[in-house]
Amino acid sequence: MRQSAMKYSVGPFIILTLIYFIVGFLTTVNGQFQGPLNIAFLSEADELRNTLTTMISFFFFLGYLVSSGLAGKWVDKCGYRATLVRALGIMTAGLLLYSLSSWVAETWPEGCVAVADDRVPWGYFIFLAGSFLMGTSAAMLQVVINPYVSAYSLRGTTPVQRMNIVCGVNSVGTTVAPFFVTGVVFAGVAMESVTPGMLLVPFLIIAAIIAAVTAVSSRLELPDLAHTRSEERLPRKVIEFRHLALGVLAIFFYVGTEVAIGVNVNLHAMQMIERGEPITFFGLDRIMLGNVNLGIPALLATLYWGGMMVGRLVSSCFNSLSPRILLISTTVAASLVVIVAMALDNLWILVSAGLVHSVMWGCIFTLATAGLGRYTTKASGMLMAGVFGGAVFPVLQGVMADALGSWRWTWTVALVCELYMLWYALRGCRVKDAEALANINAAPSNPV
Repeated sequence: MRQSAMKYSVGPFIILTLIYFIVGFLTTVNGQFQGPLNIAFLSEADELRNTLTTMISFFFFLGYLVSSGLAGKWVDKCGYRATLVRALGIMTAGLLLYSLSSWVAETWPEGCVAVADDRVPWGYFIFLAGSFLMGTSAAMLQVVINPYVSAYSLRGTTPVQRMNIVCGVNSVGTTVAPFFVTGVVFAGVAMESVTPGMLLVPFLIIAAIIAAVTAVSSRLELPDLAHTRSEERLPRKVIEFRHLALGVLAIFFYVGTEVAIGVNVNLHAMQMIERGEPITFFGLDRIMLGNVNLGIPALLATLYWGGMMVGRLVSSCFNSLSPRILLISTTVAASLVVIVAMALDNLWILVSAGLVHSVMWGCIFTLATAGLGRYTTKASGMLMAGVFGGAVFPVLQGVMADALGSWRWTWTVALVCELYMLWYALRGCRVKDAEALANINAAPSNPV
């Protein structure tokens, strides 16, 4: 297996961290469109309105399921930089589809498709296609960044600490994204006046920025890392390692609860506002942002993603934390938060889960890839497939909300996710193939 010389300068780490910011920003931007596009695209939908709205997140995370394995193969065959550039190109295409959906909806407003008893405009389906491409690119970028950062040995840092640093910067993007949607894309517009046409220019500008980042990235030196990718046939399939297979499920449930709270808390808040139910916050029943009646949902989302940012940045300062103990303590805390929030029907308590969710990704990834060596990039692709949980659980909640007529008890979905992660931390993460892994990684390569 050919490997270039290892380099441990801070430059590549900074580059990948900045790209991770972009991934976090655009992932949350996509989710935050559920609320406004509920009005812009689905004003004539009634029976399946919540279900159709949450399909925006479903198609985004469907991209993870479809493309993660391909991304791992690209990294092994073409290297980190080539895969990075391809992923950024796909992201640019997804942003252009967002703008196209706006143009089509404005140009042919009469063009609709019947879904059950609802009428859905063509532009909505183009937006879903854009969401799919955005999820595909995000998956590929993380297949590159996660194993690279975990193995990129910067002096004075541990793998889980480096993961928390990049995830912390990622959370900066997720924190500012809700107010980008409400304060930039739909600035000064009342909720009932939101239109698809407002997407056109902002996403053309962002597409141009990502295209420029792609051009720059294609010329960057991103050194390969030994023993993280494989060009040879390995004796076992990566999914056969128990702690990884269960780790994929842990990522599935983690991203499920992370995204469900991050995007559906908006819809829950909007439903409460429509019904005239108070969303109290230190005695205030409603918070406005200028003339935009999106203040409470945006604030809730920002507090949630902001809590994740704070937790990740704080935890990145410590390099002696056990990922297993950290995952046990945070899943217990998150479970209690969800239970209390449902019992009191209090969304402000619910979004505090972001603080304890903040370190779970890094813990699970570190535990699931422990000792995998030459299987690392393939394992990363498998773990990215688990991100499909971000598609399943928000939509499951939407279906439950339509059936129950309320979002309140749908948060049991989040609780189930927390409990599985707790079990993984207690039992599932134990490496039972350590000796076999050591022998495989010590063996000479077997070229294809």
